Amino acid sequence: MNTAELLAPINTFLHATTPDAWVEEATKPENFSMLLLDHLICELKASQSAMFLIRKYAVDKESSDALLAWLQPFEQYVYKREGDWRDLPSKNKLSKSVIPRSDSKYGQDLIDKMVLLIKEELHHFYQVLEMMDHFDIEYRSITPSRYAKGLLRHVKTHEPDALVDKLICGAYIEARSCERFAKLAPHVDAKLGEFYISLLRSEARHYQDYLSLATDIAGKDISERIAYFGEVEAELITTSDSDFKFHSGLPA
Repeated sequence: MNTAELLAPINTFLHATTPDAWVEEATKPENFSMLLLDHLICELKASQSAMFLIRKYAVDKESSDALLAWLQPFEQYVYKREGDWRDLPSKNKLSKSVIPRSDSKYGQDLIDKMVLLIKEELHHFYQVLEMMDHFDIEYRSITPSRYAKGLLRHVKTHEPDALVDKLICGAYIEARSCERFAKLAPHVDAKLGEFYISLLRSEARHYQDYLSLATDIAGKDISERIAYFGEVEAELITTSDSDFKFHSGLPA
């Protein structure tokens, strides 16, 4: 499958394309370090979000603790500046099998899809660190963008609708990431562009996994809810935003 075929369903799913003005802003030399730093944090946040879903909805405390231990070295590197980033690939593994709770009807499917996603996102996290090292960009703390919070504030508060909404949000975040990697690839350094293209297939699958989980768990037609979040997401992408980040809106 070529890039155009891979992106076709994503471009149909998203309600707006990334504005050219954002691409222009993203490719300015003064924004290069922020682009990579925010991408790095996005990979960690994607792992954390997927892990939260497994821990809250699918597993017991023992499995939950094993999941937290898996993520710990990556979080310590970011939040406490502890450890050598070059050692992180050896940490990207679970110490035990994750078993679904007996009362979770969808637990195994959620675990299977989200554990694979976490492994891939943590691998991407390391790959971004490699890129940062290549371009002599040091890690530093940055503030989060409005994007994820802007989506999640619309999540319902009762279950299972809350879980379904979170999964729909996850689908949009992954789809937008995929679309932006493809948009950026022709306009950045060749090495970075190749890296972005290499991410497309997994990001596209992640969006599909989130969407299929949402549909299966809801057990009913959720097309209206998907469309609702599509409009919310499009507004975040196309309206004025003074804080440049990987998922920021139209440059102010």
